[in-house]
Amino acid sequence: MNYEIKNKYIKAKIKSFGAELNSLQKIDEDLEYIWQGNKEFWNRHSPILFPIVGRLKEDSYFYKNQKYNMSQHGFARDKEFELVRNEGDFIEFILKSDEKTLEIYPFSFELYLSYKLEKSSLIVAYKVINKSDEKMLFSIGAHPAFNWTLKEDEKKEDYFLQFENIKQTKRYFLNDKGLVYKHEDLEIIDNKIALNEELFKNDALVFNDLNIKTLTLKNSNNENFIKVNFDNFPYLGIWSKTSGAPFICIEPWFGVADEDSSNQNLEDKKGLISLEKDEIFSCFYSVEV
Repeated sequence: MNYEIKNKYIKAKIKSFGAELNSLQKIDEDLEYIWQGNKEFWNRHSPILFPIVGRLKEDSYFYKNQKYNMSQHGFARDKEFELVRNEGDFIEFILKSDEKTLEIYPFSFELYLSYKLEKSSLIVAYKVINKSDEKMLFSIGAHPAFNWTLKEDEKKEDYFLQFENIKQTKRYFLNDKGLVYKHEDLEIIDNKIALNEELFKNDALVFNDLNIKTLTLKNSNNENFIKVNFDNFPYLGIWSKTSGAPFICIEPWFGVADEDSSNQNLEDKKGLISLEKDEIFSCFYSVEV
């Protein structure tokens, strides 16, 4: 099912499959901000990353001396969510653990994903409840893809990413197996990173910097923008493909891919969240247009 929520400023569409955002537009114009999933490049729009973010070393991990296999970004994005509430400008979905998830992830959980419109912003909220009798370990993250460019007559090189009060940070690099293997200092000049396809020749730009709380996609020739706010998310990914793909992803994460040196034990994995029995974790980010 595909659902729509709207207010007098903006409207959004969300699929029950993956509880995935697939459209975001202003009420008074025809401009689409969300990537429409052209299979030639990438057939997703804004998948949720759960219960891992990124890739595991050898696509597997060990927990209590048992080996489990899990593909990149986990399984939630490929699950049908159940509708919980639908109230005009708000919608909420739930995914519960089942026999199939327990085969690859040995924890019982409830995962809630909601969308709320406030003026020209879409607030995307996650809530995880540990339904296991033991401590639960997980990561969670967002992967929204935006149209780059927003209009057909624009050039990719006219776009830039604007930070707020960030002069220097560290960029972490992924190897050809999707694993973190090195980092280096990155200078942010005038709070901006100029955009071009060459920027992504070494895969995503990955940051581990709590000082980065917002990122805005802008065009130097007009007033259109997409501002993503993600206070308290420890990691950030910025990604596109170098094959001429007309999208760019701005991805706030609680979690990150395995390091190349990982021992593959889940308890030792970097960036994991730990929940005790019946404990709740919640977070949110917003997209303003």
